[in-house]
Amino acid sequence: MSTPHDQTALLVMDLQSGIADGFEGTGLIERVAAATDAARAAGMPVIFVKVEFRDGAPEVSTHNRMFGAMLREGRIPTGVDLHPALGVRDDEIVVTKRRVSAFAGSDLDVVLRAKGIGHLVLAGISTSGVVLSTLRQAADLDLGLVVLADGCGDRDDEVHRVLTEKVFPRQARVTDVATWTADLGKRG
Repeated sequence: MSTPHDQTALLVMDLQSGIADGFEGTGLIERVAAATDAARAAGMPVIFVKVEFRDGAPEVSTHNRMFGAMLREGRIPTGVDLHPALGVRDDEIVVTKRRVSAFAGSDLDVVLRAKGIGHLVLAGISTSGVVLSTLRQAADLDLGLVVLADGCGDRDDEVHRVLTEKVFPRQARVTDVATWTADLGKRG
């Protein structure tokens, strides 16, 4: 019998139109899709996170350097879809956030507590954005963490390397998709 908060979920973050487009052809999307399929096959919940704003972006302050600039440039994501390679199912949870972290401006914490999830496996774009911010918040919430290093992508390869090799290991186990899926298969 499981105890509260011992369940693990795969958290797939910001693999959506407008963000994932820059990573087509790198293998990142295919690796995350493989991790998603492996989690499903093992009976592990998969939770998808996307950043999205209402029409007119009333959630965006002009004081917010990143989102304020996107607003001024007309690049605010509204009505976005997750990447089709992920094959999001109707019974899977999609969390909509309004800031960089998967926790900020979303109901992710409520969903995790309701489902008894105390461990997260993180994948997403970008390593220095949603992955870093979510990892820090999740660690502060005492969640167990795994980061799929090659299931994360960043526009700056050196930033990605430093985060996955030097920063993330302080708060998470860092591995790659192939190792994680092989380990997951051994459990079943």
